[in-house]
Amino acid sequence: MAPGNHSSITEFILLGLSTDPHIQALLFVLFLMIYLLTLLGNLLVILVIHTDSNLHTPMYFFLSHLSFQDLFYSSVTVPKMLENLLSQRKVISVEGCLAQVFFVLATTGIEACLLSVMAYDRYAAICHPLLYGQVMRKQLCVRLVCGSWAVAFLDALINILLTLNLDFCEVQTIHHYSCELPSLFALSCSDVSTNTAMLLCSALLHAIGTCLLIFFSYARIVSTILSISSTTGRSKAFSTCSSHLTVVLLFYGSAILRYLMPTSGSPLELILSIQYSVITPLVNPLIYSLKNKEVKAALRRTVLKYVECLR
Repeated sequence: MAPGNHSSITEFILLGLSTDPHIQALLFVLFLMIYLLTLLGNLLVILVIHTDSNLHTPMYFFLSHLSFQDLFYSSVTVPKMLENLLSQRKVISVEGCLAQVFFVLATTGIEACLLSVMAYDRYAAICHPLLYGQVMRKQLCVRLVCGSWAVAFLDALINILLTLNLDFCEVQTIHHYSCELPSLFALSCSDVSTNTAMLLCSALLHAIGTCLLIFFSYARIVSTILSISSTTGRSKAFSTCSSHLTVVLLFYGSAILRYLMPTSGSPLELILSIQYSVITPLVNPLIYSLKNKEVKAALRRTVLKYVECLR
């Protein structure tokens, strides 16, 4: 294909998860239920945190933004996947594909940054409890959240601007249910070395940078918890960060494995993508509500309040 002819490619074909119509119907019902439960669970967490004054603390401020981010994250890929499961022509326009790539990069970056910010919050609460109120002021919390969004969107913008210069070959098939940057590199006739280097730098920034902050935060947290003489005190301190640690392992475990794998459309690759882009936004509110006594108590109070209002 001649350089500069990428304008002749107007759409890509997303092969999705299956070509069997019966399996597609089952998958549609399954992922529709997952998506609706994701919306319900995360909206409920946001509602409870904003309406219950007992949860107006930095930890739950960050959790409400993580829930909003999970709503955003899930809505980037799942609606298009549901549409294609019901369609004969499983296509996405080039513009739509690039937009999806941009928001996948942005939401993944925001999730990584927010999880590292939440790790720092737990470090401040457990290691410096007397100074916690002074350290985690509301102004700082807002700046940390805004900074997470700004860094992630800037990084996604740089990557997508470089992608706009790529020429795409005649092969338009993406062996996936959504558009991801590595998948587009495989379809390009252009030299993608600069794009690959930039994506690697982004991965290092988000994966290694945020992972290091999480690692050092939890190293100090574990050291502090082990120095507590009371078994009850140690258990209480660990319980305040167990939910966050579970979410971190789920997200980073599947995301890192996915991007370490070559783009091939293999079942394992699709499973890992589903894990961090579909399942993680679903289970995050469950983890925080089931493993956190304060959230469970606030949820009960909120439900009872709304039940009384309906009477």
